Amino acid sequence: MAYEVKLEIFEGPMDLLLHLIQKNEVDIFDIPIATITDQYLAYLEMMKALNIDVAGDFLLMASTLMHIKSKMLLPDTGGEEDEEDPRLEITRPLLEYMRIKELAHDLSEREILGRDVFSRVPSDELSELAQGENASLEVNIFQLIDAFKRIVDQRVPGTQLRFRLEEWSINEKVEQITARLREKKVLYFRELFPKTMELSELVVTFLALLELVHRGLLKVFQPDLKSDILLHATLDERRTP
Repeated sequence: MAYEVKLEIFEGPMDLLLHLIQKNEVDIFDIPIATITDQYLAYLEMMKALNIDVAGDFLLMASTLMHIKSKMLLPDTGGEEDEEDPRLEITRPLLEYMRIKELAHDLSEREILGRDVFSRVPSDELSELAQGENASLEVNIFQLIDAFKRIVDQRVPGTQLRFRLEEWSINEKVEQITARLREKKVLYFRELFPKTMELSELVVTFLALLELVHRGLLKVFQPDLKSDILLHATLDERRTP
């Protein structure tokens, strides 16, 4: 009997668009819509290959991008000079989303007092990295997918990525990663993917990593944009996978 595992994604289409804009280093008011659309669709294909659930809002955004792309490809008919740029259809909600995220971040930074509110003291190692000269950058799921794709491309270039559940299970890999993190507290992303790993095990290990992040048992940082991604355990005796 076939056994399927699907992992729910925990960031939305706006996060993916912002990631692509940052990755391509483009102006949000001058988005190269053809490039961004193609890359967006490639991410959706990779998430499907990894057996990650792609929610309807991701597909709706894909339709919106393709619609804008088709409008941008239409020849100029010499209409009104002040005709609205089709890209504003996504630029406006992106700007609003960025504003809301910034407000949410500001609120989360405020000190909250009240019943059943407890603070978690970070490890000395993470504090040292996060408070150094170059503060650590929190990594999102799409940066993790980028990092994983680089590893796959180096190990098995040109291979079509497909999810296959064989001798490895996500729960088993979650337990293995958890055991390593309980011992070391801090790991680098590449440490989870030794060169002896085959493709099927690479995929399941990566999905187990996403599951730990989803459960709030793992935080992911990058000391700087050129450094390897840093994994920091937020495990304790009250929270076990």
